[in-house]
Amino acid sequence: MTDSAVPARLFLSTKLNPPTATAAQVTRGAICELVGASGATKLVLVRAPAGFGKTTAMAQCKELLAGRGIDTAWLTLDGADNDASRFLSCLAAAVGGMMAERGAGAIDTATGLARPPGEVALEIIARLAAHPAPFVLFLDDFEAVQEPTVLRLVREILDNLPRGGQLIIGSRGLPDLGLGRLRARGQLLEIDAERLRFSLAETVEFMTQRRRLALPEDDLAQLQRKTEGWIAALWLASVALERRDAPSAFITRFSGSNEAVADYLAEDVLAHQPPEIRNFLLKTSILRHLNPSLCSALLPGSDGAGILRHLEEANLFLTPIDAQERTYRYHSLFASYLRAQLEREFPEEVIGLHRAASQWYEAQGRPVPAIDHAIEGHDYEHAVALLSRHAESLLESGRMRLLSRWFAALPEATTQRSPLLQVIHVWALCFTRGPAEAMALLERCGCATSSDPKILAHVIALRPLMLAIMDRQEEAYAAGQDALARMPVADAFIGGVLSNEMAYICAVMGDYQHAHRLLDAARQGQGGEGSFFNKMYSESVEGLIDLEAGQFRQATARFRMAVNATHSASYRHTGGNAWAGVLYASSLYEMNDLDQAEHLLHVYVPLAKDVGLADHTIIGYTMLSRIAFHRGDVDHAFHNLAELEYLGHYRQLPRVVNSAKLERSRLLLMQGNLQAAREELERANPPGAWERIARLRLPAHDLEYHALAELRWQLSAGQANEALAAVDAEIQAAQGARRQRRVLKLRILQCIALKQIGDQRPALDRMKELLRLAANEGFVRLIVDESERAGALVRQVAETQQSDGGNEPIFQDYLHKLMQAFGPAVNVMESTPAAATGALVEPLTTKEIRILGLLAEGYSNSALAEKLFVSDSTVRTHLRNINGKLQAHNRTQAVALARRLGVIR
Repeated sequence: MTDSAVPARLFLSTKLNPPTATAAQVTRGAICELVGASGATKLVLVRAPAGFGKTTAMAQCKELLAGRGIDTAWLTLDGADNDASRFLSCLAAAVGGMMAERGAGAIDTATGLARPPGEVALEIIARLAAHPAPFVLFLDDFEAVQEPTVLRLVREILDNLPRGGQLIIGSRGLPDLGLGRLRARGQLLEIDAERLRFSLAETVEFMTQRRRLALPEDDLAQLQRKTEGWIAALWLASVALERRDAPSAFITRFSGSNEAVADYLAEDVLAHQPPEIRNFLLKTSILRHLNPSLCSALLPGSDGAGILRHLEEANLFLTPIDAQERTYRYHSLFASYLRAQLEREFPEEVIGLHRAASQWYEAQGRPVPAIDHAIEGHDYEHAVALLSRHAESLLESGRMRLLSRWFAALPEATTQRSPLLQVIHVWALCFTRGPAEAMALLERCGCATSSDPKILAHVIALRPLMLAIMDRQEEAYAAGQDALARMPVADAFIGGVLSNEMAYICAVMGDYQHAHRLLDAARQGQGGEGSFFNKMYSESVEGLIDLEAGQFRQATARFRMAVNATHSASYRHTGGNAWAGVLYASSLYEMNDLDQAEHLLHVYVPLAKDVGLADHTIIGYTMLSRIAFHRGDVDHAFHNLAELEYLGHYRQLPRVVNSAKLERSRLLLMQGNLQAAREELERANPPGAWERIARLRLPAHDLEYHALAELRWQLSAGQANEALAAVDAEIQAAQGARRQRRVLKLRILQCIALKQIGDQRPALDRMKELLRLAANEGFVRLIVDESERAGALVRQVAETQQSDGGNEPIFQDYLHKLMQAFGPAVNVMESTPAAATGALVEPLTTKEIRILGLLAEGYSNSALAEKLFVSDSTVRTHLRNINGKLQAHNRTQAVALARRLGVIR
């Protein structure tokens, strides 16, 4: 093992092991047995404020479960785990350690180069699904994680836990993990502050048996009442009481306020420490972790190991986090107080302490904490020197938030002398604060006029990329053409990225000949370290071109290759894994593999959102909304679109906002709400918005654009003649532009219009021809997403094919697959007694008719319950009865059938 590998191993060890048990701990038997009997639940949430013994209870549960033969893994989280790559790397280490005990190999998070987070997440999920024995994953200090990307990844892991798998989370707050859904399904056990509080019996045991304090029963009862069983307060009180001659008087004056307890007792205890111990406590309070060597570096001449041993034996605010390596941390409340006291008593020494810590970490080969302490110690020159040596590798590792935080903390003058740091700052800013701020920095930092070929290469590659992310494709095209002519050095990575990003921009501009030449050039340079990333990029762009040309099978093959190519890609600052992942998920969606598509989207959409990829974000959220709607979860479908619209406003991308409104109009049409759909369609069409999109070939709008949405609305409103004339013009334009996938979509609407005006035979003939073309490429959702109107035509083609006795097994199998994708809705609409005879299986009640009317207006279950003054469960009962009487399978079908029967308008 290299010397540089040792700190990383020690660091992981502190995160992958619960705190060591101490003699002062009270056994939480009731909580452990409750958790031990909760095997059927997916999630156990241990939630309470600081100091309620969450970690101790979880550690005891881990010991109990391990003793019963259940595999366990532990991970303590911290603020740095808001970085998705860092979080997944640590989680992979925890899971890998658990699996190693069963003889399974470790999860590889760094094969040559760091693997992208989406791929690591998928491997963790797959390995957990294949784990042969029951297991429990413990995630402690979960409140440290606020990043939506990491939370979405945890939700995906939670949703995919196999039978026998369980997650136990310790958190101060309520984590955003879809708890309502788990609670409704009986898959959540909540252990809150009320359960964690010490009972009077536990308080007596703790104070008298564990802390060996001789206190009268009345004093113990009073202490229990004042602390309300808050364990940290009891522990701090026990330390203060050790040196009290009049414990009853102290307990009488004791305050139960959290801040008062921390400040009063910390000050009271600190005042009674010997000078050497007091000095040690204050001056090591700047450290997140303590070990003998580091403490001695801060306090030369002191016996760091001896003092830490004394503090541990005295149980004085020190928590061991790695027994073998003798690594500790202070209780968070106590550490906070100590740091404030240090600032008051020794303000002139704080800077020196941070600088000593920085030097120690640098010597240990740990640049991240070394830079952190250098900045906190105002040693900016040293921080910049360290950053200059490590910034490029951190950039290539995707540590954008870390870099951005450091650059924000450093005085601007300290980095101005380093053009390399300036341009890396632009990269970091682009993917944390957005391309607009990054571009402004690029303009004022002077890097654009640098004569250094390396700096100039970064600048040249950055400019068209930032413009494209800002949805300014025309400007990106011009800047990219100039960049290709000016690229000064043959840098394999930057040259490949520039060629690939320009190939994509050229494709968007409709310049396919140039796009193919650039892709060929990019592929020629894919023999070096950047080849994994650039192979992914090349295949993705080529796949998008294939898809627009209607070559779905070939596009899917390329997207699959692109995802598989990112095994070792480290340059995640261009969003490579998300770029390929969303596109491959879209292929799975088109094939109607909705479960797997959703699985991938939950991994890749948050990453695409963070990068700011407009088209991928639109495609991803639209698919998630459609999948939710298909499953009858209307609330979640509209929630996804609301989130997409918010992201558009946040990123200042009007196209994203308009896309969310366009898809919302489509969902309202699916619900039969013509007026609301009309209003939303008009809101999605601000002046000039779609004229620009019509000139470009943006992936998100090959099929979904305003003119096509207008045609859908006209067909739903019974305006088939008007729609037919418009759709013919759209088909001619799409054919002229060689947009064959769009032609297929438009021809579906053409067939629907022909049927509506009474031209049954032409409608059926054209639909049959269309389906033969679609069958060759395997399109499914392209047709199914046009609802039961398209389904009725597919059903007629299938019946005609069967009655004609055609011997075409491949085509017949395709038609059968389509009918399955449409589900029972088409058969219900065409052949059920309710639809065919106008008779219900059983009459609807007045309340059920009213509920149907509210459903047609888009009311959710909770809104229905509030409107009708009933519970959610009563609403669900009514909906089941309605579906049974109408022979419907979801609320959308029920509304459509009710309108067909004239029950509602």
